[in-house]
Amino acid sequence: MQNIAIYLLKGLSELKFGETKKRAISLFGEPDETEDLFDELLNEKSIVCHYWDKGFSLFFKDDKERTFTCAEVDTKDATMGGLKLFTLSEKQVIELFKGQGFSLTETEQHPWGEKRVSFDDAFADLYFENGKLTSINFCMAEGPTVNLSLN
Repeated sequence: MQNIAIYLLKGLSELKFGETKKRAISLFGEPDETEDLFDELLNEKSIVCHYWDKGFSLFFKDDKERTFTCAEVDTKDATMGGLKLFTLSEKQVIELFKGQGFSLTETEQHPWGEKRVSFDDAFADLYFENGKLTSINFCMAEGPTVNLSLN
């Protein structure tokens, strides 16, 4: 399996935000499961491709191109900035984000024990249980698609 690298505001591994579902399949193969979601708040439909065995899900706009807009990653081997993100403590993860110029926006402790840590300028939410990262959701910036290199 290829290295799963998180590039905030840019994409996942070789897949850039704004690219197509077809491109995602050429990189990662057919998804294990695909589902349609409807966001009542935004009044938008999206398509989610779950790669359960690889430890991530990809979200696409329900437009003609099936534009890649978001990723959810929970594989313990995922890297960010060359570091295995899921091996870091909550404090280390927050410092990593701050070191990349992102500001901690909000934290929320859920009654079931999970803690959400949000970095709005990175369009990212991180979820922790007992101080350990369990998943990260990150999206493309709102507005026009920008062609960013994945470095």
